[in-house]
Amino acid sequence: MKATVKADSFASRLLHWFDDHGRHDLPWQHPRSPYRVWLSEVMLQQTQVKTAAPYFERFVAALPSLQALAAAPMDDVLALWSGLGYYSRARNLHRAAQECMSAHAGELPRDLDALVALPGIGRSTAAAILAQAWGDRHAILDGNVKRGLARFHGVDGWPGSPAVERQLWVFAEQHLPHDRLADYTQAQMDLGATICTRARPSCGSCPLSADCAAYLHGRTAELPTRKPAKAVPHRQAWIMWLEDENGRVLLQKRPPVGIWASLWTLPQADDDATVADFLRAHIDGANGDGDVLPPIAHAFSHYKLDLLPRRWRGVALRSAVQDNNHSRWVAPADLATLGIPAPIRRLLEGGRPSHEEFDDPYRLL
Repeated sequence: MKATVKADSFASRLLHWFDDHGRHDLPWQHPRSPYRVWLSEVMLQQTQVKTAAPYFERFVAALPSLQALAAAPMDDVLALWSGLGYYSRARNLHRAAQECMSAHAGELPRDLDALVALPGIGRSTAAAILAQAWGDRHAILDGNVKRGLARFHGVDGWPGSPAVERQLWVFAEQHLPHDRLADYTQAQMDLGATICTRARPSCGSCPLSADCAAYLHGRTAELPTRKPAKAVPHRQAWIMWLEDENGRVLLQKRPPVGIWASLWTLPQADDDATVADFLRAHIDGANGDGDVLPPIAHAFSHYKLDLLPRRWRGVALRSAVQDNNHSRWVAPADLATLGIPAPIRRLLEGGRPSHEEFDDPYRLL
């Protein structure tokens, strides 16, 4: 089915391109349901399709419905999310599902304002859910769309600034077709992901290049305007890999807000003195400095962190300290059942952690 809008319009050209070159076999498209669309949109907020797809399939296999997600323990949700980064997305999914159970009869609401009121759903994500799940006429403005519109209309200024974003919303609404909203929404994402990319866009293959201001004026490299740079702080933290005589690892649960909120990780300290204090207070058999392991370089959006791991084997908790809701001994075979930060999981599973995609500790907490 072809679009019914004018043949020379922005939307019509984009839809004709999508029919031949768009992505039609993504896992959340078959079948397409509000729950699956919502989950995919949240996963794709900070993650590329090729990375998100296997996580999506594993997630829906374990939690196939909004009702199942709402009923699942948070630890199970975080374990399914473990490795995707931006863990606040998983926490917000869980909270939103529970709110849907209590306030929306166990379903996602088919209303923009009601969706935006749920945890972790902004205006663009809500619009994408409505357009793709129900075919409702709403504009999206994710990173791919911002980039495309900024280039097409020659918009100067960083798209994350309120003034520029307002301008781009106007253009996004202006280009909306009157039908095929699900396809049009996907087409915008696909164009940005495969043609109108950040670096080296394939303008010769773009259905919109004939009217694109950036292409016509040789400005594709400078648009959209980059975010103003600022210095990123650099910090260090010591992590303690403690194993008992059976090879189990001591893990601690992070607080419900902040870095790696509600995830299970190795005990952490700010300096050598704090490491020593922790060992004296809690551990028998952890004498000396332990085995010093290579540092782990990890980047968050607001700072860079060097994790300095040390390992002790054959230790035990002091008799006065027992496993509880915030610390536990975990056998290697059970690590997959818990939400563990990706660099810590790779360390425990024998891989050498390195720089991974940014995880924003202050976003959507």
